Amino acid sequence: MQTTQNFADLSGRILISAIFLVAGLGKIGAYAGTQAYMQAAGVPGALLPLVIALEVLGAVAIIAGYRTRIAAALLAAFSIGAALLFHRGGDQMQSILLMKNVAIAGGFLFLVARGAGGWSLDARQERLSAPDELLRSHP
Repeated sequence: MQTTQNFADLSGRILISAIFLVAGLGKIGAYAGTQAYMQAAGVPGALLPLVIALEVLGAVAIIAGYRTRIAAALLAAFSIGAALLFHRGGDQMQSILLMKNVAIAGGFLFLVARGAGGWSLDARQERLSAPDELLRSHP
């Protein structure tokens, strides 16, 4: 059962993060166009390097399970913010994109609450620090 749960945790982290990794790397290749799109929506184009860093580094952190709760909280907030800034239009496609972002934020909130699972750098760090904690609590 533990192997199944760990596999599902890792698979879920990869699947939910893939969209951000691909999108962040894509923004590097289409930098000027992305910057113009942001500015047309009223978002300063100067924020694009921060957006790229959050998407790429956040996705890598989630996949590796490194500081998962922090990365997931940041990406959840980013997803809601992007939904409200870029997908408020009244047409069906914008409504679908808004709900997609909200659903992704919900998935990240599960990671905030639950953590990365057993196959992660977070779990490895917990296992490595556990003996130190035992020594401190039982002198």
